[in-house]
Amino acid sequence: MTGLRPDPAALRAVLHRSLADPAAAWSLGGYGAGATFRREAGEPAGAPCGGRPGLVTPRGALVLEGADTLVPVAYETALGGGAWSQALALCRPLHRPSPGPAPRVSEVGADAEAARAADRDGVLFCLGLPLRQARLLARVQGEAVPALRAACGAPADAALWASLPGLGAVLVAAHGGARIEVVLPDAHPGPRAHWFDKLLRQGRLHAATAPIPAGLAPVIHLHPPHPLTEAGFEAGRHAAFQALLARWGDPALVAIKRRILAGEDVTVPDTRAARGVARVARAQRRWPGAGGGAG
Repeated sequence: MTGLRPDPAALRAVLHRSLADPAAAWSLGGYGAGATFRREAGEPAGAPCGGRPGLVTPRGALVLEGADTLVPVAYETALGGGAWSQALALCRPLHRPSPGPAPRVSEVGADAEAARAADRDGVLFCLGLPLRQARLLARVQGEAVPALRAACGAPADAALWASLPGLGAVLVAAHGGARIEVVLPDAHPGPRAHWFDKLLRQGRLHAATAPIPAGLAPVIHLHPPHPLTEAGFEAGRHAAFQALLARWGDPALVAIKRRILAGEDVTVPDTRAARGVARVARAQRRWPGAGGGAG
């Protein structure tokens, strides 16, 4: 991709607006494991301690880092059946593959970066999953601490994962100062934790359908409110994401989409990304108010 325009001030404004929108979702982690933060419209929400940007709810927390070090990449993905997803990936340059943690459970110590000050005396244990963009950790207190200490030195497995809710654990996906905390057991809709071993073992930085430029690794994803709702198509939501796509999407892909939406006869390049954008454009063309919205 050429023409990347990080524009930290504009990105900060987008993140600020999105934190105030209960319909926005966030994810942090790698391909196969990580966490997602969502909240209900009426759910109580405060700010993380220490003046950090983010959200804290009874079921979890989101803490963001500063926009100055992030490279935003906006994209849409065709899902089939006329559906599509949309995301703003917040990436960091990947100068060389970062080694993941040792493949075993290990004690990290007190959680000094916890979103709530009251949770800072909880003890963190790294689960040792082979993620390059984040670490997956469990935070426990009291009698649960010896139980996880007993697991140290061995690889995390399905049995350990299944035991975490019963230990009163909070799952933490963290990258630098950014994190998502999930109070277990998780439930939909709300903060969720996931671990799919078959996907994780592939060692990918992201799904093959995500057009992330070479040399970048997505560490956080913002998932703005989708225009397709139970009530129909919300043109305002669509236009809002198309503005992000015009600013931070791949210019060549945005141009292909614009031409298809305009009804032009387009020869689509034989690449996964271009074919996917063409499918998205044809799906969106069916909805009034979507045509020509790619900027």
